Amino acid sequence: MTEKKVKYALTGEVKFGNEDNILDSGAVGSCIVVTAYDRKNMIGGMAHIMLPGASPEQEGEKTKYAQDALTVLFEKIDPLNTEVCVLGGANVLQRDDDRICKSIQMSVTELLKEKNITINKMSLGGTQRRSVSFNIYDGSVYCSTGCEPQKLFFHPEMDQTTEE
Repeated sequence: MTEKKVKYALTGEVKFGNEDNILDSGAVGSCIVVTAYDRKNMIGGMAHIMLPGASPEQEGEKTKYAQDALTVLFEKIDPLNTEVCVLGGANVLQRDDDRICKSIQMSVTELLKEKNITINKMSLGGTQRRSVSFNIYDGSVYCSTGCEPQKLFFHPEMDQTTEE
């Protein structure tokens, strides 16, 4: 087996890969990571979303916004053949008046629902940062929370739709 090339989807980026790639989010606080895996075509994508809604017209980095990032993600990944995971949206600053985390969570989940895209597994909220790693070879998604090591979060063979 050849060594996998890691591609990082940093804040506001959407990255794609094939069976030779691992997509990695780096640390995720209030941002949300959406992974999409097309098992039939052995391709995957990761969106690292920073803000809710759509970008303003003059905005340069449009994929920082939920609507724009998800549009880019699902232009290349067929939503009908796709397994999707959604992770992040933590209130890492532990502010009582925090609204951004909930806004991003609602924006992403509502946009996916509007697009009729099923979320296979989701882990949103809390106060701990996460990091996400996505092995496109077999569709497995790994996640760490806080300082814990990464653990298997989702694998297509799990065949379940759940929320953590």
